[in-house]
Amino acid sequence: MKHSNQVVWITGASSGLGKGIALEFASHGATVAVSARRKDLLNEVVKEIEAKGGKAKAYFCDVLDSKSIEDCVSQLIQDFGKLDIAVANAGYGVLGKIEDLNESDWNRQLAVNVTGLALTCKYALPHLRKTKGRLALIGSVAAFVPNPGVGAYGASKAAVQNIGESLQVELKGSGVSCTTIHPGFVESNITRIDNEGIFHPDRQDPRPANLMWSTNKAAKVMVKAIERRKKVFVFTGHGKILVTIAKFSPSLTRNIIGKISPK
Repeated sequence: MKHSNQVVWITGASSGLGKGIALEFASHGATVAVSARRKDLLNEVVKEIEAKGGKAKAYFCDVLDSKSIEDCVSQLIQDFGKLDIAVANAGYGVLGKIEDLNESDWNRQLAVNVTGLALTCKYALPHLRKTKGRLALIGSVAAFVPNPGVGAYGASKAAVQNIGESLQVELKGSGVSCTTIHPGFVESNITRIDNEGIFHPDRQDPRPANLMWSTNKAAKVMVKAIERRKKVFVFTGHGKILVTIAKFSPSLTRNIIGKISPK
């Protein structure tokens, strides 16, 4: 199997894309360390992986707390002795027009999606250097296009793109690759988490269902991009189209986004 004898750590792995990535890596023989705040859901992910013959272990990790991240990494290294792949997936989205967002909204958005991601890298990298491993950052197509109503989220994902570009320079010659992945619309629980970070399982997803990729399909292409050590990977057809238009015709992008965005 592709990832036999490899240890993979995934943050935000209790549901959605994080869970999908964990299942995909486990199906290729990896030992998967899944982390998040919701330990009960993580235990279910572990059970699902083990039921399919895979290996996994759950770890509590709150990316809002640097000590929690550090302790999580220390524990998994103590358990498995090494780290081959780290996926900084934990994140959420603040809703609201920029003029309506308060300081708390901005602080939490950036703390989770930017600072939490950067600190995940900080504590994973010393171990990835030893294995010449792979680091993956989960961004969003929102990093490249206007984001009316979710401007804070878009700003945070633009920061993720820049962090990835910076790491690719800083890691040159180390043997460690950094892949920044930008999904378009994918099935996940991101729209079910409110601005305070509270999960609402019954909240409806407002994103267009006809453009949505399944979690399993998305996880397969994301894992493949990490395997191939790609630098930047944008996916879903509509995501690629929007990013391309944004690059060559920003004014057209603004017009398109303006027409399809809820007023």
